[in-house]
Amino acid sequence: MRVMASIPHGETRTYGEVAAELDSHAVAVGQACGRNPVPLVVPCHRVVGADSLGGFSAAGGVDLKRALLDHERGAVQTGLDAF
Repeated sequence: MRVMASIPHGETRTYGEVAAELDSHAVAVGQACGRNPVPLVVPCHRVVGADSLGGFSAAGGVDLKRALLDHERGAVQTGLDAF
């Protein structure tokens, strides 16, 4: 949860990158993301697969994950992430 929370707004990390930081495994990171009880507070949507978005357990699934990432990237590009 700590590592997920530290991923900056508008950026992503792969399950493998998070796993390496924790000396763990990508599958364990995916499982932790799936068990995240507060996915918008602890931004597990910023953790993606190496070659796909991966999953998203919140209502709306991967479509919501994609929308959140697109929104964050747009906010960073326009400077709106400061608000």
